[in-house]
Amino acid sequence: MNKFQINKKGQAQALKSIQLSSKDFENKNHIGIHWLGGGGAFINFYGIIILIDPLLTGFDMPLLIDMVAKPEIIKHVDGYLVSHVDNDHYSRETLKQLKNITDEIHASYYVASLMKNECDAKAIGHTWNDKFNIKDVEITITPCDHDWQNYVEEFNYRKWDKKEYCGFYLNYKGKKIWYVGDSRLMDEQLKMEAPDVILFDFSDNEYHIGLNNAYKLADNYPDSKLILIHWGTVDAPEMTPFNGNPQNILDNVVNPQRVIILAPGEEYVLS
Repeated sequence: MNKFQINKKGQAQALKSIQLSSKDFENKNHIGIHWLGGGGAFINFYGIIILIDPLLTGFDMPLLIDMVAKPEIIKHVDGYLVSHVDNDHYSRETLKQLKNITDEIHASYYVASLMKNECDAKAIGHTWNDKFNIKDVEITITPCDHDWQNYVEEFNYRKWDKKEYCGFYLNYKGKKIWYVGDSRLMDEQLKMEAPDVILFDFSDNEYHIGLNNAYKLADNYPDSKLILIHWGTVDAPEMTPFNGNPQNILDNVVNPQRVIILAPGEEYVLS
């Protein structure tokens, strides 16, 4: 469903959220990809449940959408992945509610340490290019460049290492999904094995990819489906990280028919 709307504040806004149910977390005999709103995703690999940067409760900014699920409907999670420390990706409240039903929690070494200290969660730390398996899903940690805190004085109480930010490349029996993560464009990101699907942040922001580089990354993988994320969710028209307009992607990338614009919670089935 390639649809969206422009609200009265001029923001591209996602359509009405589709609420997930407990049945969405069962084996549906296919690979189903759901955008959770914001930068979050839920992937059901034939009953293997992977959450990436889930934000289901406890966010501190006003939203344009309804959250797509209450944590209590989820009975079991195989893998819980977090790309970086920002609270629209690392939701402490969501983790606290899901940690006891989750088999494995993975993040960078720094974020994993926060998960242990802040949420008493048994998180496993990684660096770029690490590989691990969650059942039949092979996951590779991919590089990101998103250390914006180093350039904002109030966050200069520590040095933020680039390797504290990452993406995830998931391979299930030859079907490949890449969660790029919040990142400026990196040369390494142009040398990946072409994925079937890219969970695609296109924020026109100096600490994100920027529109011209978003087009460059998309066109480097001309046959990959692009599921647009990190847009249409937060009621903050003055903040560029939250205000990507899908029309820019539709108008400026090779093979625009591959662009997938989902409502939050809506399923895309990877054939």
